[in-house]
Amino acid sequence: MSCVIADSRPESLTLIAAQHEDWIIQQAITLLENRVFKAGPAVSSPAAVRDYLRMKLVVEPNEVFAVVFLDSQHQVLAYEPLFKGTVDQTSVYPRVVVQRALALNASALILAHQHPSGVTEPSAADCALTDRLKAALALVDIRVVDHFVIGKGTPYSFAESGLL
Repeated sequence: MSCVIADSRPESLTLIAAQHEDWIIQQAITLLENRVFKAGPAVSSPAAVRDYLRMKLVVEPNEVFAVVFLDSQHQVLAYEPLFKGTVDQTSVYPRVVVQRALALNASALILAHQHPSGVTEPSAADCALTDRLKAALALVDIRVVDHFVIGKGTPYSFAESGLL
């Protein structure tokens, strides 16, 4: 006969709580993916996309630049984190974004990246990058619908701020 004694040390309880929170977060991401990115319907709720991107990116310790590729009816073709960087920057190559958009036959896209610092205000480099990507994609008739900067609090939307 074996006897199992539950470990009630604070470290073990903290680990169990963190694992449970991670499970809840993953379930929320799955629900949002099913709601926002299911095949067929067009993206009609910027708030749902913002929430999805926030949940996907806010936990990243380093900058990640991701793209949501859309067809001509704004139906989601794919969500892909394309570039990973350091705690305060990432290199983004417009050529790679254009190549991937063409490979998916995308007509539009939503850009997103997070600031591990938590600050959602875009930097001058963020604005310049958005302009470069917008210009490069326009050459092949692909429209940038929005660019979200994810951090603490409400994500910053270039479209809602009149920058697109």
